[in-house]
Parts: sequence; C-alpha cells; structure tokens
Amino acid sequence: MSDQKDHDSLEPAQSNEASVNETEHNAVRRRRAIFLIFASVALILVGIATHWLLSARTKTPPTTRPSVPVSISVATRQNIPVDLTGLGAVQASLTVGIRPQVDGTLQDVLFTEGQDVKKGDVLAKIDPRLFKAALDQARGKKAQDAALLVSAEKDLTRYKTLALSDSIARQTVDHQQATVDQLKASIAADEAAIDTAQTQLDYTSIRAPSDGRIGIRSIDPGNVVHVSDAQPIVILMRIRPSAVLFTLPARFLDDVRSALAHGPVVVTAFDQNNRRALSAGKLLLVDDAIDPATDTMRLKAIFPNDDERLWPGEFINARLSLKMLRDALVIPSSAVQRGPQGLFVWIVTSKDAAEPRPIEVGPTTGDLTVVTSGLSDGERVVTDGQFKLKRDARVQVRGTSPGSPTSEGAR
Repeated sequence: MSDQKDHDSLEPAQSNEASVNETEHNAVRRRRAIFLIFASVALILVGIATHWLLSARTKTPPTTRPSVPVSISVATRQNIPVDLTGLGAVQASLTVGIRPQVDGTLQDVLFTEGQDVKKGDVLAKIDPRLFKAALDQARGKKAQDAALLVSAEKDLTRYKTLALSDSIARQTVDHQQATVDQLKASIAADEAAIDTAQTQLDYTSIRAPSDGRIGIRSIDPGNVVHVSDAQPIVILMRIRPSAVLFTLPARFLDDVRSALAHGPVVVTAFDQNNRRALSAGKLLLVDDAIDPATDTMRLKAIFPNDDERLWPGEFINARLSLKMLRDALVIPSSAVQRGPQGLFVWIVTSKDAAEPRPIEVGPTTGDLTVVTSGLSDGERVVTDGQFKLKRDARVQVRGTSPGSPTSEGAR
C-alpha cells in the first residue's frame, strides 16, 4: 500500500520535469534559428558590398599621381677658376711706435692726429738744452786736448834735436813721444764724445722713420718722457701697401706651393659677407710651419691699397686663385644631394620623370660645383624641390634656377 502511494507521487514530478526540458529545448532551437537568419543576412550584405566595390573599381579609371613642381638647371661647360677662401685680417705693411730715444720734457708736438707724414718729418721735440750743453762740453774738451797736443808735439821736436847732440837723455824723448800719443788718443775720444752728444741732441727732434699715417696721440706736450716708457707717443702705420694675413687648411699646401712655383698667385679681398670685392693683390708667402693644433697654415698677401679700402685690423675673406679649369662641366651647388651611397643629383628625363643619378664632384667655386663623372653636357638637374621626389615621379618644371650656369657665362 505504501509502495503504491510512492509511485503515484513520483508520476507528477516526472511529468513536470519533462515539461521543463521540452521548454528549454524549444528555446535553444529558436536561438539557433535566429542566429542562422542573422548570419545569412550578413553574408548577403557582404556579398552585395563586395560586388558594388568591384563594379565601382572596374568602372572608375585609376587616379594619376600629381606632378611635383621643381626648379631645374642645365649642366654646361665653362672655364671655372679654382679658388680657396680663408678668413683673414688686414695688417699695415709697417707699424712703428713713435717713442723717445732720450729722457726729457716733451716740448712740442708738431703733427695732427690722422695726418699723413713723410719719412724724416719732425713729429715732436724734447727740451734740447741739456743735450746742447753736453755737446758744447765735449767740443771744449777736444779743443783743450788739441792745444795740449800742439804744445807736446813742439816739445817732442825740440827733444829730438837735442837728442842728436846727446844733450838730453833718450828716455826724455821717449817720454815726450808717449805724451803726444796720449793726447792724440784723448782727441779721438773727444771726437767720439762729440758724436755721442750730437746724436743725443738730434734725438730731441723725433722724426718719422717712414711714410705713413699718424694715429691717436697718447702723450701730450709738457709731460716728461723716458726711453723706458711702455706707451709710445703715437703709432705710425703705413697702409699703402697693406698686408692680409689669413689661414687655409693644411691639405691645400701642395696646391698653393705648386701655384707659387708657376708665377704670381692672385688674392682678392672680399668683405665680411664675402660678397663685395675690396682689393686685389698677390700672395707674398706661406708661413714656415703648419699649426698642428688646428691643422691650418698661415699665408700673407700684399695689396697696393691705393684707395685705402683695406683698413688695419679689419676682418676680410681672402680668396686665393689657384688655377683655371678649362671646359669643365658645372652645375649649381644646390643640385648636389648627399645620400647613404654618396653624392647624387636628381635629373629630369626626356619624359619629365625624376631619376636619381650618382655623381663625383671636383672643386666648388661660388655657387657652382664641378662634376667629374656621372653627368653629361646638357642634362637637366633639379635645384629645388628634391625632398618631394621619388624615382620615376612626374615633375612639373616651374622655372630655371637663378644660379644656373649658362653658355653666356662661359669664358
């Protein structure tokens, strides 16, 4: 009886459980159906989009890359001077500090500051009275000794006459001869003293040792000046001609010496901006030694400077002309580019396409660079706009570089 009751109670429970399982199974089937529907719709949409894109691509013509605007120059042949430029300073060909050569009071200054003077002109005077007195004293001493000499020579003549008759001892004659010789030596010393005194007196007039220009006076009249003074009275400089001392890298030593061996080497002085020519001269010498600290050599050039455009102490650019390259192939220096493989230029082909070309270069003069290999006469090179270029890129020539070499400039 109890077993029957238990069996009856289990039947409703199993029925409920089966109902729940069937409900869950139906829900899973519905979700799967929805997922399949959405997946099918997505595939259809992707297919439609792909078909549209492919159709659009076949119907739309391919776009062309825009042309790159550039400036160009034509490689031409010219006679190019090979120059070396170094920084230098102008020096007077002669610089003299006008100093006193005797001590005394500066009595007069006879020059005007900034005046051009000639060699021998009196520039200043020192009080001469003490030196004139010393000269007079030396002259008086000479006159005194000269009178004593006359007397001593007369006595010597008498002594020699008496000695012939053995009236006096021979020793007396010898003693008188020594007196005469001593007085002659004294007169010679007196003449030297006179010359010294005369020189000292002449030094009281300070004269220009050379032609030149007087600078700013540093000592005024009335001051006592000394030979040992560190400060000169004034500085005299000769600026016609003038010299320029400049430096160049030591690696050009052989080139410079070779140029000197073939004749005068022209040096042109330019202003500090290296644009305006001031004067032309010639190389005078190369210094005896190279500076090992900077690996440079010093050179000196001389300039006539008749127009006085070069002024002592002025910094200038000295351009030394080594030689002339005849019929050299040149391009503007702005066309030369540096890449991982070395130097190159962008050339413009006959189809107006850009193409990189490796080159080798020679010296650079001004805005022009000599090309030794890699280019031919008449080829077009890009001078501006290179940073936008790629190989075979289309280019649009917008103008010719202002620095472009032309056949009219060939010499």
